[in-house]
Amino acid sequence: MKPVDKKELKNAYKQMKPQMGVFTVRNINNQKCFIEASNDIQSMFNRIRFQLGMGMHPCKPLQEDWNKNKEQSFSFEVLDTLSYSKDESKTDYKEELKLLKTLWIEKLTKEDSENLY
Repeated sequence: MKPVDKKELKNAYKQMKPQMGVFTVRNINNQKCFIEASNDIQSMFNRIRFQLGMGMHPCKPLQEDWNKNKEQSFSFEVLDTLSYSKDESKTDYKEELKLLKTLWIEKLTKEDSENLY
């Protein structure tokens, strides 16, 4: 068995490109949505689950609903993804993610403004 090369592992980690985009945490009971954008959606799902489980999420109405209904009443859904630039030097996607989030908020607000946290 080949020994683990820390340099190779470090390079492999740097090459990882997690899914980035806009997602929602949806209350299945009342269809209310919490919308967020992230450059690492899966990590953000984990973070939000942890915050809600600990009663520390900054969105108080979402936290209150979570406390009443628990995790089984919520779905975590990816709404849209953002592709990485072919330009390898581009590493900051904050503006693109912010714009994508704004577009989704506008779209969902048109459908039903009462459904957003």
